[in-house]
Amino acid sequence: MVRLPLAALKLSNIYKVYIPTKILCIDIKRIAQVVLLILLCVCMMSCQKRSVKLRAAAVTDRAAMPVLEAEDVMTLISDSGVTRYRIKASKWRIYDKADTPYWEFPKGVFLEKFNINLESEATIEADYAYYNEPSQLWMLRGNVKAINLEGEQFETPLLFWSQKDESVYSDSSIVITREVSIVKGVGFRSNQTMTEYTILHPTGVFPIKE
Repeated sequence: MVRLPLAALKLSNIYKVYIPTKILCIDIKRIAQVVLLILLCVCMMSCQKRSVKLRAAAVTDRAAMPVLEAEDVMTLISDSGVTRYRIKASKWRIYDKADTPYWEFPKGVFLEKFNINLESEATIEADYAYYNEPSQLWMLRGNVKAINLEGEQFETPLLFWSQKDESVYSDSSIVITREVSIVKGVGFRSNQTMTEYTILHPTGVFPIKE
């Protein structure tokens, strides 16, 4: 019988107690689980940060967001305390944070102008309208129809109305239906009540048969 020194016995016992194969395997699995959990947490935090940044960017892009969006609206607009215009629209958007603040009427608009006695002077309607707020310029597009105080009807695909200059104009085709005749041409200039106007390039005058 060979006797081992006491130090060797203690070393052998320590080896058997503290470094068994099963314990080593369990520790490796636990470490792998912890590492995987940490990686998942980091990925989730990264995704959340990207999502927050995207949402923040979308929210802070105020230039592309209307401050007001109204449907089926009718409003009166005053000038120096006097009611001068009436607006009716299916949808009205106001972009006050754009580089050039503007109003948009994507589903069409009906405009009516009043004189100082609240009598209707002219009406204009179109499939689409855009109002440049600083320059007070209207752009009306698509089946534009205007009627003046005398009952004359103006039809054109595109019309501009400058409230600042008190003028109405178009470089597109124009058809004016009067009581006894129809006037056609290209290009049009008028005052904003559409009672004094000029057709730049007349193409014909056609009498209306009774």
